[in-house]
Amino acid sequence: MPVMRSVFYVPGNKEEMIAKIPRIPADVITLDIEDSVPPAEKQKARELSHKNLKFAASSGADVYSRINNWETGMTNADCEAVVDEGLAAVCLAKCGGADDVKRLAWKLQEMEQRRGLEVGSVKIQLLIETAKGMMNVYAAATASPRVNSLIFGAVDYTTDMRVTLTQPIGEEQKWARARMACAARAARIIAIDCPYVAFRDTEGFEKDTLYGRQLGFEGRMLIHPSQIEPSHRIYSPAPERVEWAREVVKVFEEEGIAKGSAAVSYKGHMVDTPVYIGAKKILDTQMEIEARERRRAGK
Repeated sequence: MPVMRSVFYVPGNKEEMIAKIPRIPADVITLDIEDSVPPAEKQKARELSHKNLKFAASSGADVYSRINNWETGMTNADCEAVVDEGLAAVCLAKCGGADDVKRLAWKLQEMEQRRGLEVGSVKIQLLIETAKGMMNVYAAATASPRVNSLIFGAVDYTTDMRVTLTQPIGEEQKWARARMACAARAARIIAIDCPYVAFRDTEGFEKDTLYGRQLGFEGRMLIHPSQIEPSHRIYSPAPERVEWAREVVKVFEEEGIAKGSAAVSYKGHMVDTPVYIGAKKILDTQMEIEARERRRAGK
């Protein structure tokens, strides 16, 4: 499973902002063709996004593109523009349910075949930001094996719910955040938390991000470069946890598995199979983070 501690959005129509991408150390760079782009600039955003797919990837990040939802009538044009070599995934805005995903998966397969890309190589990320989408989130998450992650869109969600967005830890978002994180885990994909709009409120950002981390989120949609460092720190295993995981795996494999036992003692605590699996996941995450950092260093 890829690491997505930071998902950073860049308006696809802003050449000056696209030019800064190599200096943005995010795990995912999303070239946006949706809400950050006014209607008159959509075609420019498509053209610039396509032109800069490989350039954006030079930062060491995975390159995504947020496309307009099917109800706008622009989804096909967006896909035709950005689905090409260098694109890792499309993010479908305002996903309402499984049918939206199946339709997009069909479109991506048709384009991959037509353009000589590996079938299944372009993944799908779903932006869940309406009441309808939230009620259908698990069905959407499991509608195609291309789906690799969900993002909670709190701004549009609270607008749809006719309530006021509050941060940090807004009461009006708690149920939706928990539901979406659980749906992602059940679907065995990644949950990405909503943007924190008061980007100068660093204390509130960290408090809110830690809350989301405890719900099961593994990354965050970001709107300002200053949010990248704390997001990476919070969503990365702490050094002491990595060391604990290494020792637990070693003890369990040498004293448990090798000797036919399903439980061993480690520093006065029982280590059984679930603890061992959890430790292995920590090490897998750390390995993926280190691999990404090596790619970024060698960009």
